[in-house]
Amino acid sequence: MIAEVIINRGAKKLNRTFDYNIPEHLEDLIIVGSKVLVPFGKGGNPEEAFVVGLKEKSNYEVKDIIRLEENLSDKQIELAKWMSKRYFCNVSDCIRLMQAPGTKNKDKSKRIQDKTINAVYLKKDIEEIEFDIETKKIKSEKHIKILRFVKDNEGATIPEIELFTDCSRAIVNTLIKNGYLEVVEKKVDRDPLANKKIPKSSRLKLTDEQENAYSKIKESIDNNRYEQFLLFGVTGSGKTEIYLQLIEDVLTKNKKAIMLVPEISLTPQMIERFISRFGKETIAVLHSKLSIGERYDEWNKIKENKANIIIGARSAIFAPVSNLGIIIIDEEHDSSYKSESTPKYDSKEIAKKIAKEVNIPLVLGSATPDLKTYYKAINNEITLLELTKRANNSNLPKVEIIDMKMELINGNRSMLSMELYNSIEENLKNKYQTILFLNRRGFSTFIMCRDCGYIVKCKNCNISMTYHSYENKLKCHYCGNEQNVVTTCPNCGSKKIRYFGTGTQKLEQEILKQFPNAKTIRMDVDTVTKKNSHEEILNKFKNEGIDILIGTQMVVKGHHFPKVTLVGVVAADSSLNIDDYRANERTFQILTQVAGRAGRENLPGKVVVQTYNPDNFIIQTAQKQNYKMFYDTEITLRKQLKYPPFCDIIVIGVSGKDLNEINSSSQFMYQELVNKLKQNEEIKIFKPMPCPIDKIQNRIRWRIIIKAKMTDELNEILNLVLKDMYEKEYKNTKFSIDINPNNMT
Repeated sequence: MIAEVIINRGAKKLNRTFDYNIPEHLEDLIIVGSKVLVPFGKGGNPEEAFVVGLKEKSNYEVKDIIRLEENLSDKQIELAKWMSKRYFCNVSDCIRLMQAPGTKNKDKSKRIQDKTINAVYLKKDIEEIEFDIETKKIKSEKHIKILRFVKDNEGATIPEIELFTDCSRAIVNTLIKNGYLEVVEKKVDRDPLANKKIPKSSRLKLTDEQENAYSKIKESIDNNRYEQFLLFGVTGSGKTEIYLQLIEDVLTKNKKAIMLVPEISLTPQMIERFISRFGKETIAVLHSKLSIGERYDEWNKIKENKANIIIGARSAIFAPVSNLGIIIIDEEHDSSYKSESTPKYDSKEIAKKIAKEVNIPLVLGSATPDLKTYYKAINNEITLLELTKRANNSNLPKVEIIDMKMELINGNRSMLSMELYNSIEENLKNKYQTILFLNRRGFSTFIMCRDCGYIVKCKNCNISMTYHSYENKLKCHYCGNEQNVVTTCPNCGSKKIRYFGTGTQKLEQEILKQFPNAKTIRMDVDTVTKKNSHEEILNKFKNEGIDILIGTQMVVKGHHFPKVTLVGVVAADSSLNIDDYRANERTFQILTQVAGRAGRENLPGKVVVQTYNPDNFIIQTAQKQNYKMFYDTEITLRKQLKYPPFCDIIVIGVSGKDLNEINSSSQFMYQELVNKLKQNEEIKIFKPMPCPIDKIQNRIRWRIIIKAKMTDELNEILNLVLKDMYEKEYKNTKFSIDINPNNMT
C-alpha cells in the first residue's frame, strides 16, 4: 500500500504530494490523516508528513514510512485541502491548526506531552501490613507513620509524604525497596478552570423577543438542519441567555457545542456564565493566554469526549469535536475572527463550512453586526432574529457629544472635557464605576523635533515610535523594537523634542493627577502580558472597589459590570481617520459597543463622547445607537464605490529586502493577472504600489489590489499565478494573497 503525503514545511514548492510505501506492520494503522515520519531529501533526513491519500501502487521507486506519529480524521484533511485553496497556502499550514497544541513544531513536540507525577500506593494489603506491625516485623515508628498516611492518602507524591509525615525520602525508599510501597506514574490534567468556584445559576425566563429567537433556532436543532442565524440584539438584550438555553438543548441530545468569543478578555466572563449553568467538568477552554501544557490537556479532553462545551477564541473552531450540535459566534462583527497570519482564514467561513457538513445551526450574535452579515440577513441569505429591548427592561444609556474644539476655545487643554470631568466627579461621590475608553496604548503616539520636523521612526519599519512613559522607552507597535528616549534630534541636533498625541498611559497619568483619591486600573496590551492578567484586572474592577477602568478596545465588548453608570470616550475620531474603507463601520461599532457598557442594570447610564467632529454622521448615529440608520447610509456608499459586500477586496502582498526584485516581480505578476483576467469586466486590477506602511521588520512591502467577487474560477486563477511566481525563483521575495484583510496598511 502506498501513502500520498505532504511534507510539514512552509516552502511553496513542497505543497504537493510525495509517495511512500507503508510497511506491513503499519498497514492497519495508517489512514488518511495520519501524521508520519518519512525519510526526505538527499540525505534522507526524517521529516514530519501528513497522509492525504492512499493508493495501491506508485509510478516511482519509493521509500518506506519510518513510523506513525498520530492520526487526524479524513474530515480534517478534507477541510485542510479546502482551506489551502481558499486561503492560498500550503495544506500543511492548515493541518497544523488541527493538531494538538505543542505538537505543531517537531522540535517542541518532544517537550509538550502529558504531565505526570510519581504517585505512591500500598503494594501489600493493609491487613498484611498491620500484621507485620503487630508482629514487630516493622519496628520503626516512621515506617508505620508513612504506611498509615499512604493508606489514608493513596496516590500522594513523595514530597507530600515528606511534608505531612516529617519523614525523609530515604525512609520512603526503604519501604519501596522492601515491597510495602510502589511508585506509579500518574497522569495529571493541567486544568485552567481548577480554581474556579462559581455559584450555580438556573435557567432564566425569556422575554417574548428572546423566546421567539430561541424557538426558531431550537427548531433547526430539533430537525438536524443547517441554518445560519443572525441574532441582532441591542447591548444588554440577553443574547448570552439564549446561547445558554440552546446549548442546554444540544446537550440533552448528547451533542456538543462550540462557543467562540473574539477577545481573550471576554473569555473569563463567558466561562463564568457557562460554569454557573453547566459546571466546569464538561467545559474545555482554548485561547492563547493558557500555557501550552494547559492547551494540550484541554485539546485532549475534547478529543477524548470528556468535554461537551468548547469555549475559545478564533482557533477553537478547529477543536477535535465529535457529534457537534451547534456553533455560536458571539460579537460576530469583531475583526479578530479573521487571521492576519498564514493561513489567513476567516473563522466564520470555517464555521459555516463545518455547520453545513454536519447539518447544525450556526448562530452569529452582535449588537452591531458586520455590514456584510446584515446585508445577507436582509437579503434572506441568513435568518434575521432581532432583540430590540434590554432583557431587564433597563433603558439604553443617554449619550452626550462634546465638541472638543469648543473646549479649546474656552481654554480647556486637558484630555477631559468639563462635562466628562464633572461626570466622573459625580460618579465618584455616588460610589459608582466609570470606564474610560481610548483606543491608543502608550503615552504619546509620535515624537517630533520642532526645529526641523524630524519624526522618530522604527529602524525596522517605516512607522513612528510610540513613547511608553512607565518603561521610559520608545516602542514600535509593529515589530516590537524598543529604543531609549530621544532627547536630541538625530537630524539637526536640536533639543526641542516634542511629544504629540495621547495614549492610555497618558490618560491614566491625567486621571491620577485630577482624581488623586480615585482607585484606577488600566487594561491594554501592555498590562495584560502575564498569564491570567486579563481576568485579574477585570476581577479587581468588579470586586475590589476600583472606581475607574481605563482601556483600549478590550474593555469595549461584551463585559457586564452592574455598577458602571458612566462611560467616557476620550478620542472618538481616532478610528475615523484611518486609511480603510471600513473606518466608518468600525467607529460606529466601537462607539455603540462601548456605550453599551453603561447602565446595564437598574441604574441609569450615561456616555460622554469627546470629538472634534460633532456633526459627523457616524458620531450622530452612534449617539442614537441606531444601527439601521447607519447601515442604510453606509450600504449606499459601499454600493456606489463597489466595496464589500458588493465585491471582495483581494490584496496580493509582495515583500522582501531587494527593491529591484520586488518591483520586477510585482510588475510581472500584475501582467500575468491582466492577461488571465482581461476578458472579465467585473474584475478591476490596480497596478502594483508600495503599501501605506512600506516597510515592516526590515522588509519592503508592495501590493496589488483586486476588486472582484471571489468565485471558484478567480480562486483557481490566483492559485495558478501564485504557483507560477514561486517557480520563477524570486529568491528574496515572498508573495501572499489575502481576501478582505482586516488591515489595509
